[in-house]
Amino acid sequence: MHVADVSFEVMEKQVRQVTDARVLATLSHPLRRRLMDVLKVYGPSTVSVLAERTDQAVANVSHHLKVLAAAELVQEAPELARDRRERWWRLVARSVRWSTADFAGDPAAQAVQQAAASLNLDRHAGLVRDWQAAGDDVHEAWGDGPFSTDRWLRLTPEELAALSEELNGVLARWGDREVPDDGRRREPVFLFAYGIPAQP
Repeated sequence: MHVADVSFEVMEKQVRQVTDARVLATLSHPLRRRLMDVLKVYGPSTVSVLAERTDQAVANVSHHLKVLAAAELVQEAPELARDRRERWWRLVARSVRWSTADFAGDPAAQAVQQAAASLNLDRHAGLVRDWQAAGDDVHEAWGDGPFSTDRWLRLTPEELAALSEELNGVLARWGDREVPDDGRRREPVFLFAYGIPAQP
């Protein structure tokens, strides 16, 4: 199971369960994935703001938003526009998830699912590499906060599912909390974990 989660107050649905390989194919594009991440972190945005945050041309961003909208992953938010020329976009669902089991038995759909999972992993690893490459001043500013952790566990499939639910509960508690109004600046923080059967 792959889950991309975010807390946002305006989402129509909490979780979008993807069972259509065409929707996964839409997700299997680095810029589209990044646009969704920007909308997750910063909320509804205009095309020009999304272009600025991703360092892309407005026309390119607009094209990819239309592809995401056709897959019902994003939608326009016309009530936020100040005039007819301004176009705002938001995510449709709070999180997107899919299960490898939903694509079993169809080699083409399995290939798309594997590509989407691979892109997810590349994106996650890339964000960690970007952090590692940041300068000493950035690392010092965060002190002992950033971390990585791993464990070898001996679990049944049911126990792994229970662990997943528990970890997602912790992340949801932090992600859904009301951010304190204490005047302190809070930066976006990316956290991911994988729990997979493997051999050392």
